[in-house]
Amino acid sequence: MKKFKKFIELQLFNLNFGPQHPSAHGVLRLILQLNGEYVQKADAHIGLLHRGTEKLIESKTYLQALPYFNRLDYVSAMSQEHCFALAVEKLMSLKVNLIAQYQRVIFCELTRILNHLLAITTHAMDIGAFTPFLWAFEEREKLMIFYEKASGARMHAAYIRPGGVKSNFTPKLLNDIHIFIQQFSSRLNEIEELLTNNRIWQSRLINVGVISKSEALNYGFSGVLLRGSGISWDLRFQTPYEVYSSLNFEIPIQQSGDCFARYLVRMEEMRQSLRIIEQCLNVMPFIKETKVDLTLLNKESMENLIKHFKEENFNYKIAPNNCYMGVEAPKGEFGVSLFSDGSNKPYRCKVKAPGFFHLQGIDFLCKNSLLADVVAVIGTMDIVFGEVDR
Repeated sequence: MKKFKKFIELQLFNLNFGPQHPSAHGVLRLILQLNGEYVQKADAHIGLLHRGTEKLIESKTYLQALPYFNRLDYVSAMSQEHCFALAVEKLMSLKVNLIAQYQRVIFCELTRILNHLLAITTHAMDIGAFTPFLWAFEEREKLMIFYEKASGARMHAAYIRPGGVKSNFTPKLLNDIHIFIQQFSSRLNEIEELLTNNRIWQSRLINVGVISKSEALNYGFSGVLLRGSGISWDLRFQTPYEVYSSLNFEIPIQQSGDCFARYLVRMEEMRQSLRIIEQCLNVMPFIKETKVDLTLLNKESMENLIKHFKEENFNYKIAPNNCYMGVEAPKGEFGVSLFSDGSNKPYRCKVKAPGFFHLQGIDFLCKNSLLADVVAVIGTMDIVFGEVDR
């Protein structure tokens, strides 16, 4: 009797992961090609927002364009507007007062903490740890109050502007920030007690979503994804801006390049941000300068009043020039390229968003991994679609 071999045709099936999936972090849509529970291919679909932010900016004056940057990465709004303000100042060869620089740095580092608290604890909630999320949002509420005290808005601040900041810190705000940084370290310790040595947390993250040094460089990764793979690169060190060159802090790095390494880097970055803020608070009382305002109101004559009105409504004009400015935003290198044609509006504005580059790595990070690992990988990539599909 002849024996016949049975040939079973392997049939892969496609799974829509998002945009409605709670672990998709926003409006990310992945089409996963699965062999059982193993991912063979991850196809990232962008194009769900299509707001045309860059083109909208080109139709506005430089000051009117500023609020659009708050909407790109709405989790770390001030970092985005900071980059645009620096780009405009670079075009104008404008020097900002020292007190305004310290105020900017304080809020940029508070924004880094704001971002990392959301990234780590929503990631933990995806994995199954719910408590850190509740603790972190209590701390985030305090940071939102700082935003509101400085700018009047909890999220879309428009606080950092070309030439300086919207308003100086009040003594009450300085005191509140000082109290916050004194107690926040203990809250970080509590979160680490729950997560860092937790065997479930470690088993879900260690050796998952590994990025080698060469892959991180070839894909154009930046920020935590770069430093988690052992590459010591931080624009605050490499190309210092504002007063970062005069501050003492370290670049946290990890060598393993997996999801757990990226978690550790984010935790340490928050501690380094506290060091930076404390140094700024200690220096600020000894600075006598006041903030810079590009349109100082002088009521002594009607001509000055008319000049002020025109500047406020039609904004300043910038001589033909172009520049690129990159900052170390919480998610990586955020850059703005501006081209001026001599008018009061940018002729061309291009945004370099770290999330767009990181999203390109989803396929190789998820290949041959389990479906559950896709959730862990997306969480440590910290993607916000406002900056990706702009």
